[in-house]
Amino acid sequence: MSENNKNITHKVLIANRGEIAVRIIRACRDIGLLSVAIYADADIDALHVQMADEAYGLTGNVPSDTYLDIDKIIAIAKKSGATMVHPGYGFLSERVEFARAVQDAGLIWVGPKPETIEILGDKVKARQLALQVGAPLVVGTKEPVKDAKEVIEFAHAHGLPIAIKAAFGGGGRGLKVAWQMDEVEELYHSAVREATTAFGRGECFIEQFLHNPRHVEAQVIADTLGNIVVVGTRDCSLQRRNQKLIEESPAPFITDQLEQQIIQSSIDICAKANYVGVGTVEFLLSQDGKLSFLEVNTRLQVEHPVTEETTGVDLVIEQLRIAQGLPLSIDETPAPRAHAIEFRINAEDTANGFLPVAGTITRFDVPTGPGVRIDSGVMAGSTIPATFDSLMAKLIIVGNNRQHAIARARRALAEFSIEGVASVLPFARAVIEHSDFCDDFKLHTRWIETEFTTTIAPAKRQIPQKEAALTRTFIEIDGKRCKLGLPAQLLAGLSLQTEANLDTSSSVKEELSELIVQSPVSGSLFKWVINDNQSVNAGDVIAIMEAMKMEVQVIAHRNGVLKQILKEGNYVNAGSPVAEII
Repeated sequence: MSENNKNITHKVLIANRGEIAVRIIRACRDIGLLSVAIYADADIDALHVQMADEAYGLTGNVPSDTYLDIDKIIAIAKKSGATMVHPGYGFLSERVEFARAVQDAGLIWVGPKPETIEILGDKVKARQLALQVGAPLVVGTKEPVKDAKEVIEFAHAHGLPIAIKAAFGGGGRGLKVAWQMDEVEELYHSAVREATTAFGRGECFIEQFLHNPRHVEAQVIADTLGNIVVVGTRDCSLQRRNQKLIEESPAPFITDQLEQQIIQSSIDICAKANYVGVGTVEFLLSQDGKLSFLEVNTRLQVEHPVTEETTGVDLVIEQLRIAQGLPLSIDETPAPRAHAIEFRINAEDTANGFLPVAGTITRFDVPTGPGVRIDSGVMAGSTIPATFDSLMAKLIIVGNNRQHAIARARRALAEFSIEGVASVLPFARAVIEHSDFCDDFKLHTRWIETEFTTTIAPAKRQIPQKEAALTRTFIEIDGKRCKLGLPAQLLAGLSLQTEANLDTSSSVKEELSELIVQSPVSGSLFKWVINDNQSVNAGDVIAIMEAMKMEVQVIAHRNGVLKQILKEGNYVNAGSPVAEII
């Protein structure tokens, strides 16, 4: 930090939402920095908004109008007097144009240099860099593909399965794995759409997909003085739809030689890219021990707490220190002091294909006691909007060793209770009893789809809540959030329905007609795959829904002729009519 900056009390605008925004706010408080939250309309009463020193509205309810709107965020940063911008993860965290816009506005960017994001954020360029330093790699395209035809040609040349991956994204969005030739074209188009929705860019590249690999990664921190340290390793193999559900640190059941290869390759890649900040180098590990570089995430990872708990290094504070020009707090990879396991507690119905659900949390009782950490962005009364990510909280368990952590996890998961929306808690409780996880460690990135057979009961439907005696609401004065409490009777009879909200869940009869196709998820109808009045067969994909930045297929349940009810762009709640098949 320069002499001029030593006495500045920095104000950090957090360009994100949910639990990661809460996490950053707490780090700011720990080191005496002020925090500024931003929020979409649906997040006006969110926990991160309540906790921040200041909060400003983005005016809108979809990612493109809110947390992906660079101009709005920069304008708020200037209005609030922020001096730093922390992007969290997802949204704009790996967008080079956002990093440059922050710096052009005279603000401190909490992240790698824009030119580094440009190199490593482009997954194709990252592969080329990894090749230059001798990191292990599978076969892939040298540039993003132009169309589905190129994808099909790659599949014929190198065989299936193949991974279709967003060149400018991460976190599993815009990643599709094709196992059969007849699904390649549609999966390519789906990956492009999903990447465009989540990151604003849809370019994709192709690479071979290792069969049933483990996912292992290295946590890296690097300062402006040229110091690079791998803080530790993690295993993140338990995934569904290419998004992680359970992670742990250090990565278990790998040899010392393999661990050193992961660490050294990570350092070499980051040094070549002139990396500054906190980042993660990810690898796939085949069943026969073959290691392959996957990508570099130029941001904080969702699973960073397990590394914090096993090393004692606060990674968010490291980010804030590095951004101010301070040196790293450690100079070498620390020996693990414990073993940690993280459970992502998403609002998803495990028994219904892990479909994300929206709604209001009526009960949120978290576990406590030794070895338990909760990172959460919600509480009882919080609303889970359909337009954003389904992550509610992270349960981080710490033990003296892996078996100790597993025992504590069983206790903590038994204490955790969420009502009002579905959650993945039943799945986590089942996994923590499964021998593949506890004993043999037979996990891989498709274990849930191919090996997990435990029967889990479907989640209960949400019960509408009675009107509260006092209704909390908000106004904005010059864009700044102010809170009001009004008698509920004053607002009685007012409805905030919109033309696009076609939810009929409160009036739909208990027994819907057997002709009705129900929406599998709360979200927007993105695309009709089958035209109106066209014949369909049971099992056909008739439409694509968008929910929480992911695509979900709507499947025909019977043979007949399709009669569309919704229009593309309409929003509907789970279980409500989408179409009829007569």
